[in-house]
Amino acid sequence: MKTTWTTGLQARAARIRILLCDVDGVLTDGGLYYSGDEGFAVRFDVKDGLGLVLARKAGLITGIISARQHPEAHRRARDLGLSEVHLDVEDKRSMLDEILTRHGLAAEECCYVGDDLVDLPVLTAVGLPIAVCDAVAAVQNAALWITTQPGGRGAVREVVEHLLAARRGELP
Repeated sequence: MKTTWTTGLQARAARIRILLCDVDGVLTDGGLYYSGDEGFAVRFDVKDGLGLVLARKAGLITGIISARQHPEAHRRARDLGLSEVHLDVEDKRSMLDEILTRHGLAAEECCYVGDDLVDLPVLTAVGLPIAVCDAVAAVQNAALWITTQPGGRGAVREVVEHLLAARRGELP
């Protein structure tokens, strides 16, 4: 069952050196709150944010790859100290390759968290593909593990806790 953390996942997770996430539907709940002046707001979860900070402090490279361009995601990434911030990306797989090359990493050393069809090219390329529990079926099928928490509601924190436990040689 993909919601169970296995020893095989533990071994993969222990090799992870970079954690990348989609934004909308992963770091946010996927909702857009429109205001009267043609602007909008999005909601980020504090627990997810602290999880990314803890991952960075533990030595993982952290970042986002999003198909959308919005200043809210850029600001949140800056506030969290993410080192890889890529917005308005049409080809997420090519961006993944660029990031891995720049850091001298193999795809097996990357964990990616996604929720929708635009994430499939990255999910099928990385060593530890993860879907949030409210991801579309195709993404859940491509993932090796599915979080118990939904996107924008603690899913990324859950991923980070599992990755850090694996680095310590512990089961979460």
